[in-house]
Formats: sequence, C-alpha cells, structure tokens
Amino acid sequence: MKPRHTRIVAAAMAWTAIGGVFALPDILRGGGYNALFSIIINWWLWGALTPLIKSLDDRLSATFKRPVQLLAAHAACGLPVTVLYVAAAAALEDCLGLLPWNPWTEPIGLLDWLYWALLVYCIILGALTGLRYYRRALVDELQIERLKRGFLEAQLNALRTQLDPHFLFNTLNGISACVEHEPRLARKMIEHLGDLLRFSLDTRNRQEVALADELAFLEHYFALHRVRFGERLSIAVSVMPEVKHARIPSLLLQPLVENAIEHGIAQRVSGGRVTVSARRVDDRVEIRVIDDGVGLPPGWTMARAQGVGISVTRDRLLAMYPSGASTFHVMPHADGGTEANIVLPLALMREDMHARPIG
Repeated sequence: MKPRHTRIVAAAMAWTAIGGVFALPDILRGGGYNALFSIIINWWLWGALTPLIKSLDDRLSATFKRPVQLLAAHAACGLPVTVLYVAAAAALEDCLGLLPWNPWTEPIGLLDWLYWALLVYCIILGALTGLRYYRRALVDELQIERLKRGFLEAQLNALRTQLDPHFLFNTLNGISACVEHEPRLARKMIEHLGDLLRFSLDTRNRQEVALADELAFLEHYFALHRVRFGERLSIAVSVMPEVKHARIPSLLLQPLVENAIEHGIAQRVSGGRVTVSARRVDDRVEIRVIDDGVGLPPGWTMARAQGVGISVTRDRLLAMYPSGASTFHVMPHADGGTEANIVLPLALMREDMHARPIG
C-alpha cells in the first residue's frame, strides 16, 4: 500500500474510533446502531474537512500575527466551514434515513447542530494549533541543541589552541638547550617532535580519541624526554585491557605528564619516576598520573592554579562532561610527589575512529 493510501486508511480508522467513543453513550441509552452510524458519519465529514481547516489555519496564521486579528479571521472564516459541514451532514443523514426529523422543515434543529459544529471546529483548530506549536518547539529545541554543540566545539577548540602552542613552546625550549652543546641529541629530539606534531595534526579535528591512541602519543613524548633526561627519568605505564579503547579527550594526558616531568622530576638532580595508569571502576575509567618528584608548593590549591596545563584540562573536562560527570584532582601523593587523578564515564571508541598509526 502506498504511503498516501496508508495515511488515508489510518486517518479513517482514527476518525471512526473518535466517532465510536462519542456514540457509546447513545448506544448505552438504547439509541441503537443508527446513532453509531450517524455519529461516525459526522466525524468522517470532520475528517474530510480537517485538511481544509488546516490549510485555512496555515494561511491565516501566516497573514495575521496578532492574536486578536487571528481570532477575528478564524471567526469570519470558520462560520462558512461549519455551515458547509452542517449542510453536508444533514443532506447525507437525511438520504440514509438516519434523522428522526426533517432538517429542511425544522431549522431549529439545524441551528442546534450548527452550535455544536462550531464547538467541534474550535476543538479541531485548537488541536492543529497545539500540533503546530509542538512541531515548532521540536525545531527550536533541535536548533538550540545544534547551537550548544557548536558553542561547545568552539570552546573546546579554543582550549585546544591554548594547549598546542604551550606544548610546542616548552618542547622547543628543551631542544634549544641542547642545540649548541649536544647537536646529535637535539636532532633526535626534533625527530620525536615531528612524530608528535603529525599525531597532533591527525587528531586536530577530533575532540576525543581512544586511550590507546593517547598512549601512543605519549610514547613519543616519553621518548623525547628520555633523550633529554637519560637515566634520570623512569617511565611506567599500566593500563587495564578493558579500558584501552575508552573514549577520552585528545591531549588529555600530555599536559599532566609534562607537569610531572617539568615541575616534579626536573627539579631533582637524581631525577625520578612518572607512572601513568588507567583502570575500570564500575562504569567509569580512572586515570592517574603520579610522579615521585619534589611535590606541590606549600599552600597550593587547584582553585588558584595558574598553569596552562591544569587550567585548560579542568576547563575542557567541565565543558565535555557537565553536571559532575567527571572529576579531576591534583593532590600530594601518599608516597611523596604529586598525583593527578581523573575519573570519566566509560565509553568505548569505535575501531574505525582510532587515529592512524604514526609512521
């Protein structure tokens, strides 16, 4: 059955059901099936007139913007429609012998019929108006959702643009310190920096990546700093298999690892150890970046943290996971040093959305 025919059959069934509901009291009072047929025929006529009423309502609503003008226009145009309905219904029921009185010789009955027809016309008009406003509300809600998504993407891109130059500036500073006295070491660092920049370009239009891809990025970042620090820097990565494909914000871990190295390990002559771990906790993923370095300054709090890494990470998490869906804390570690702890809702990344391997 064609879609148009399907809609017609569905509309006929709906109007028949409405007629049956209104005919039920007459049937229970012993009105017989004539009352049922009469009322169903009347509602079929209303069903046939509904497209006309809708077309009329659409035109009047587009022409008259003020409620008073629109109401007056409907009053002027609705009366002919109800007169048309009453004339058609009276003629049809008279031909079928469903009327116990002659509509053409007893106009009082027609006036009563016209009164109820006006009420039904208003009910149909109200239903159409409610449906129009409901659809408009859905469209407005969709537009608001798109605006929110666009604003969020713009906000996240702005935060990302703060993070990329910050990372590049710090890395170039490390390379510049080696150029004059250790050129071979500087070349190796530049090679690793190239790999990092390629990865960053691959994910520049993606706000989220798989945890495994973020760890692949960190491997090159660690290699860059192993060249710089040598045996002074020890790295440990421990990630549970069930969270390797967890969806996390791109470049989430790099600023935290950078803080651990620059503010924790680099301040010690003997160096130290940075540990990155991730595990599943119920329906969430917990990520920890721990160093055994010099620790946080006295009186340090996250609320007053001025560093780009922590502030941007905090703002990105608040934007991507509103209503407390994520947590982010930086605190002294129990065994010395500093711990950054992030807890996110666990959502797995599709395989086809993984970043391409770095060549």
